Amino acid sequence: MRSLAPPLRRLRFELRLAAALRRLPPRVALFMLRARAHALRSRDHFSLRSAARPSEVAALLELARGRSCVVELGTGTAWSAIAMALAEPDRRVISCDPETRPQRARYLGLAGRRARRRIELRPDEDSAGPRATDPPIEVLFIDSSHECEATIAALAAWRPALAAGAVVVFHDYDHPGYPGVRLAVEALAIEGEVRGGLFVWRP
Repeated sequence: MRSLAPPLRRLRFELRLAAALRRLPPRVALFMLRARAHALRSRDHFSLRSAARPSEVAALLELARGRSCVVELGTGTAWSAIAMALAEPDRRVISCDPETRPQRARYLGLAGRRARRRIELRPDEDSAGPRATDPPIEVLFIDSSHECEATIAALAAWRPALAAGAVVVFHDYDHPGYPGVRLAVEALAIEGEVRGGLFVWRP
């Protein structure tokens, strides 16, 4: 019986993954499959561990539906940025991260040229804030340091640029490895909803 446990866990994981992928737009689901396959082949454990799960991406895309300007703080290997660009053909995605992961270029190549042209990568800290030419931000996705004070500072820097009716999404809320995200939300005294690993706030 014990020897069957790992395969059964693997099967359950694959079934959950398949169900989550069905919730995604076809182009996004295809990218997620290709990105995951490449990560497994290349042993890119960072992406497999840190990237938003398909169920979280589905929730994020639902929140971003019809919104043309998205800012992501914490690019990592760009899976979320690519998914948001692929989901809607007119969406601009600004993604900030002072650290350039070597694996990132490969995943951006999987996105295709049209989506890639609408992703602006900035080597900025999460608290650098918007630039003078940036349009109003309709979705702010905070997935950067995960430390309490840094998360608060990041929101303070970008909050003046939020459009009316904007949505702010904190990733890894309630994650046992990143208690700073929940602490930041509590310190900010904001009310919102929890969607899996996301905390959603509508200012």
